[in-house]
Amino acid sequence: MTILQILAVCGMLSPIIYTAMWIICGNLDSDYNHIRDDISSLFAVGAPNKRLAQSFVITESFLLFVFFIGLHEGINDGGGSIVGPIVLLISSILGIMVALFFPLDEGGEFTTLRGKMHIILVVVMGLLTIAGMVALWIRLQFVSIWSGFATFSLISAIASLIGVIISGIFAAGKDRGIIERIMVTPFQLYYFVLSLMVFLNN
Repeated sequence: MTILQILAVCGMLSPIIYTAMWIICGNLDSDYNHIRDDISSLFAVGAPNKRLAQSFVITESFLLFVFFIGLHEGINDGGGSIVGPIVLLISSILGIMVALFFPLDEGGEFTTLRGKMHIILVVVMGLLTIAGMVALWIRLQFVSIWSGFATFSLISAIASLIGVIISGIFAAGKDRGIIERIMVTPFQLYYFVLSLMVFLNN
């Protein structure tokens, strides 16, 4: 197995660990409701399983960061634009910062500067990731072995943007938990498929 394939495995593990986090930690808390409550509440200040949930998020964010370090070389398309990989790398760094330093306030609220920074950084992360998807679509659409993925990248960007908008509209609603889970699905699926493509092509 090559170094790039090892990094790709890290990328594939990241969305699996993230999904396992909200399933496991959510089920450990009898007061938590997957339909009603957002994912970030699981590692908010005072959450019953904060340390466990935070360890999951730190791990998956770091794995994604490690994968994105090698993404530019892993794409192996003859040396296209580095914009997409760099934007995705920055987004993963913000994810680590959120997990380490900016949890939501107690009860999943965002009244303090720390809680508000959580919301701001998560939104910026999402927008950067969408920008990275678009950048990779532009880079790869005419590369034969990657052209199918390029189309997937554009579709993922559109679906993710729609999800972010809908999630924002219903952020205070009683169904925000399930809406957020639907919203993050295109992101997590994209990370896995991108990692798999790098693994198969190296």
